[in-house]
Amino acid sequence: MSHDDSLTRLMRHVLKLHRHSVDLMIQKYDVFPGQPPLLMRLSERDGQSQKELADSMLIKPPTLTVMINRMEKTGLVERKPDPDDQRVSRVYLTGKGRQAAAGVREALQVLEAKCFEHFSPEEKMLFRRLLWQVRDDLETFQRHFKDE
Repeated sequence: MSHDDSLTRLMRHVLKLHRHSVDLMIQKYDVFPGQPPLLMRLSERDGQSQKELADSMLIKPPTLTVMINRMEKTGLVERKPDPDDQRVSRVYLTGKGRQAAAGVREALQVLEAKCFEHFSPEEKMLFRRLLWQVRDDLETFQRHFKDE
């Protein structure tokens, strides 16, 4: 099999197309690439600490800080000190951020429907199971390297 035919290359290409499509659909909300996961996490549970957000997004705290700073400038989020521990900063969606999160959620639903419009319910179920298996295999693989 040539490099052009590899499953990994195809998967990477599909993921890039998906992310680019999301980015195109949400740019009207002042949401930039990489920011949708933060919006979704805050829409599910507003007021998380920066550490909680970085851990759940699997990114380093300095990366999250840059993202939050940018989102504060566009009016999507705001930071407030934790009432019980002033050393902890909590991140909250603004009204504009809640609207953007709703727009992102809708864009993701539209895109998911488009991506799988030619799949039968059984094919979607099989594809989900196969992706879970790839995820589990990669997590096991990474744990192996962390344990060494």
